[in-house]
Amino acid sequence: MRILFIGDVVGRPGRRALRRLLPEIQDTHSPELTVVNAENAAGGFGVTAEIVDEFLASGEIDLLTSGNHIWDKPEALTIVDEEPRLLRPQNYPEGTPGHGWGVATASNGVEVGVINVMGTVFMHPTLDCPFRCVDAVLARKPDSVRVTLVDFHAETTSEKMAMGWYLDGRVSAVVGTHTHVPTADERVLPNGTAHITDVGMTGCYNSVIGMQTDKVLRRFVERIPERFEPASGRGSVCGVIIEIDEIDGKSVSIKRVRMDED
Repeated sequence: MRILFIGDVVGRPGRRALRRLLPEIQDTHSPELTVVNAENAAGGFGVTAEIVDEFLASGEIDLLTSGNHIWDKPEALTIVDEEPRLLRPQNYPEGTPGHGWGVATASNGVEVGVINVMGTVFMHPTLDCPFRCVDAVLARKPDSVRVTLVDFHAETTSEKMAMGWYLDGRVSAVVGTHTHVPTADERVLPNGTAHITDVGMTGCYNSVIGMQTDKVLRRFVERIPERFEPASGRGSVCGVIIEIDEIDGKSVSIKRVRMDED
């Protein structure tokens, strides 16, 4: 089976690019399950109920993941409880609204576990250990769920690479998100876990990680606080397509996917 994972959707350009290009990407790669990280979809910061509905209404997207910006819009506290297809990082403290893992049924009938966790190195807030958190989820995951995808939302390449090795052979794939810069290190690890340090973003690449260049430069050069705004212009969709043996849950291949708006 094939899983399509799409990297962090940033603002209106990212949503527009995804809406326009996702059908073609799906036609090309024929995934049975599509997962999208939506944590920057609302103006670059968080999600709204309207945007979540926009993503899920067509049926093209099966599940949404997130990260450190999940709470940037106050309504998210309600959305994560009402919409089980929107995940927040699992390693938030017990009692936090929403949930960080779930089981989705792919179009071929295979049940797929999806776990969303956040790193702790240079990340705010500092959450519980993501490694132990995934251990705990795997310990209670139904045995019937053999295919498992982990979205590891983290800052450093080292922490994301370490998670891949830690879970090698225990999950089907570990995909890194958060930095918005796609890495060229996709591979299947020795025990069958597909891994990439970061899948990149879905948004405007004529920018600084999706944000207007002038505002970012002013903060760096003049040290003057600026509120970042998503860049406008042509958008790109970045992600990975992962081929998995649904019998044993091990990955066969992982390939980067990128498509640009005209």
